[in-house]
Amino acid sequence: MSEKDTLILAIESSCDETAASVVKNGRTILSNVISSQIELHKLYGGVVPEIASRKHIEKINQVIEEALEEAEVTLDDLDAVGVTYGPGLVGALLVGVAEAKAISYAKKLPLVGVHHIEGHVSANYIEHPDLEPPFMCLIVSGGHTHLVIVKDYGEFEILGRTRDDAAGEAFDKVARAIGLGYPGGPKIDKLAKEGNAEAIQFPKAKLESGPYDFSFSGVKSAVLNYINKCKMQGEEFDRADLAASFQKAVVDTLVEKAVKAAKEYHMDKLAIAGGVASNSALRGAMENACKKESIQFYYPSPIFCTDNAAMIGVAAYYEYQKGTRHGLDLNAVPNLKLGER
Repeated sequence: MSEKDTLILAIESSCDETAASVVKNGRTILSNVISSQIELHKLYGGVVPEIASRKHIEKINQVIEEALEEAEVTLDDLDAVGVTYGPGLVGALLVGVAEAKAISYAKKLPLVGVHHIEGHVSANYIEHPDLEPPFMCLIVSGGHTHLVIVKDYGEFEILGRTRDDAAGEAFDKVARAIGLGYPGGPKIDKLAKEGNAEAIQFPKAKLESGPYDFSFSGVKSAVLNYINKCKMQGEEFDRADLAASFQKAVVDTLVEKAVKAAKEYHMDKLAIAGGVASNSALRGAMENACKKESIQFYYPSPIFCTDNAAMIGVAAYYEYQKGTRHGLDLNAVPNLKLGER
């Protein structure tokens, strides 16, 4: 390590992953440890908040120790501690926030609270050293769908957001309806590869106000109605065709709006982020659309799309450089809006 290196320990516990990472100078990941609870929550068909919180308490110290060991550093080598403080499940967030505050207090380290969505955007910086603001970013996950201009590190102009279900939420609900179980996104992605995306025409929401807002409750309801109609009429339906057709309706909407916004705002760089950003159909369609419009397209590796602490460490680094500091009164904010502090 050179004398000028800035080392940040980052902690993420907003949902069902307990994660810790050590990040050097904002772009170099020295460790990225994730303890996932997916197998546990599969039994219930979705995340159970109480179980998630208990599991975070059980795992967090071990995950942090592993992250420090893998990075070959100690708490004494650190410059700051970064932690997700919202949005997310309040009980889950509190575990990470309490741990970060304890380390900050014990080691007299600056504490930097990070917005979870800012973390997702920052995941793109990890593998793309050439990517710097400004650029357009589409954030798609289980809880969020946002289209934003990243004006600077940690500074966003929100062009659109979902009016109802987030894209990932719609994936999970449709997956459950056709018996695929949890987590729905990856399972629909896999099954859709075997189906015909043109087999069933599902609607795409047209919103009069807010040209870049999204709505996925309509397509989700259309899928559920289609399934119920088939059942009532005693007809079989092809699950792969249904998955592919539903996925196409969602992906087409996301790509169309993101590329249209990039052109309108004269952005020659477009990134995607969040759990749904690992969807192969979305990546493929966005790449093709960007190529046609001479827009550079960026996306993180799947490991950095789902919840992880490396992305939180990257976001924390840029916040730290801007002088962002939080006191020991930092609290979990489950409904934290992007741009709020």
